[in-house]
Amino acid sequence: MDPLSGVLSLLRPQNTMFGGFDVGGDWSLQFPEHDGIKCYAIASGGCWLVVEGVADPVRLGPGDCFLLPLGRPFRLTSDLDLPPVDFRSVYGGPPNGGVSVWNGGGDVSGVGGYFGFEKHHAGILLGMLPPIVHIKEESDRQALRWSIGRMMQELREPQPGGFLVLQHLAHMMLVQALRAHLAEGSSGGVGWLFALADRRMGAAIHAMHDDPAHPWTLRELAGRVGMSRSSFASKFKEAVGSTPIDYLIRWRMLLAGDRLKHSGDPVSAIAQALGYESESAFSTAFKRVMGCSPRRYGRGRDPVPSGGRSGHGA
Repeated sequence: MDPLSGVLSLLRPQNTMFGGFDVGGDWSLQFPEHDGIKCYAIASGGCWLVVEGVADPVRLGPGDCFLLPLGRPFRLTSDLDLPPVDFRSVYGGPPNGGVSVWNGGGDVSGVGGYFGFEKHHAGILLGMLPPIVHIKEESDRQALRWSIGRMMQELREPQPGGFLVLQHLAHMMLVQALRAHLAEGSSGGVGWLFALADRRMGAAIHAMHDDPAHPWTLRELAGRVGMSRSSFASKFKEAVGSTPIDYLIRWRMLLAGDRLKHSGDPVSAIAQALGYESESAFSTAFKRVMGCSPRRYGRGRDPVPSGGRSGHGA
């Protein structure tokens, strides 16, 4: 499994809400702070996006998609000079998966969804994204256009199995938007997500995610991507924010934590599956990374893993 798929699978994204909107006339709606990621796409018309703490408003047009990963309050408006109203005061509230019509509709339409994540590991992804991920390049918008159009059709013309189709389309929009964010040049950031844009660093991360139980060494990883050991170690630390072996250990422990929470497998089996010959060695590594013993973590009294929302390493 590729690294982005692996991390998203670990975070277990769930659509807690998704639907369409159709707005007419002059309007300005304020949305409160949120957890997880909000993902919106404009199907027709245009409006402004204003996010708390971001200096410049963003103009949105047909085909534009944006993610709001950091949970900040935001405003969508037809006119930046209009005073906003709380969206809950005008939201008619169709069932999840419906289309909400404001001011008679007809001017701006789109789709949106909210993704919640496993709370203990959300920082693996959210901690390294900017307040707004705005997908505006035409080539990237073309990749999203089919999903947007299909989602609007499913919302306006409900069919049997529509809820499941909408869930899959929303997940597809999320992945496509993250791909486009990387493709649009997220250079300069530090973390596993940004490192995927580098062919050699991405190949090394892919190798570790593909076989985390393998006894990877610095020399073997460097040879895998055609670099000297010293050059690879330096480049990886610069791109990811941790050494390759520290990254591997943290990824193993995150996988272990997920299995402890959801599989019911004994600690000894999890340790062996992740390449540890002894349960004690695994438990020592787990406590160092996750902040408590595997058994305590599995009982649900886990603290926030070391690294928190910083996003350095996996």
